[in-house]
Amino acid sequence: MSQLNEHKMKKISVVLLLLSLACTPAKHPAAVKIRLINNKQSIEFRGLNYAVMQEIGRDSSTEEWQSLIPVYRMPRDTDMKNYQPEQPGRYELKDNAVIFTPDTPFVAGQVYFVRNYRLGEGSTLADYIKGRTQPGRTHFTDLIFKQ
Repeated sequence: MSQLNEHKMKKISVVLLLLSLACTPAKHPAAVKIRLINNKQSIEFRGLNYAVMQEIGRDSSTEEWQSLIPVYRMPRDTDMKNYQPEQPGRYELKDNAVIFTPDTPFVAGQVYFVRNYRLGEGSTLADYIKGRTQPGRTHFTDLIFKQ
């Protein structure tokens, strides 16, 4: 199998895993916690779904990690928050945590945020009937930090 086909198969398996988790409502989703490490040059994520971490960790591509826990620089006008480019960097799976190290160091005094997509939340029929969610809406929490 060519490398291109192998890469496509990995992406398909990650998407299928994420979809299966999205279709299964989580009764008590774990809270994702972040903290700055390595002299405030990296972020450590804890509390992510272990199965998702292991599946994505098999691929060295950052695209899958950025689709789950992207890091952004907070704009001055916070109304523009949804239009920011992702902070480029490297994700690494270490024990039960994911470590993100940006390509360029975090700027002292700059505010950043991590968008934590809560897959599977609000996806039951009852959530739609009670108006807690709408079709196509993805639930997320923004975790704000400052270097």
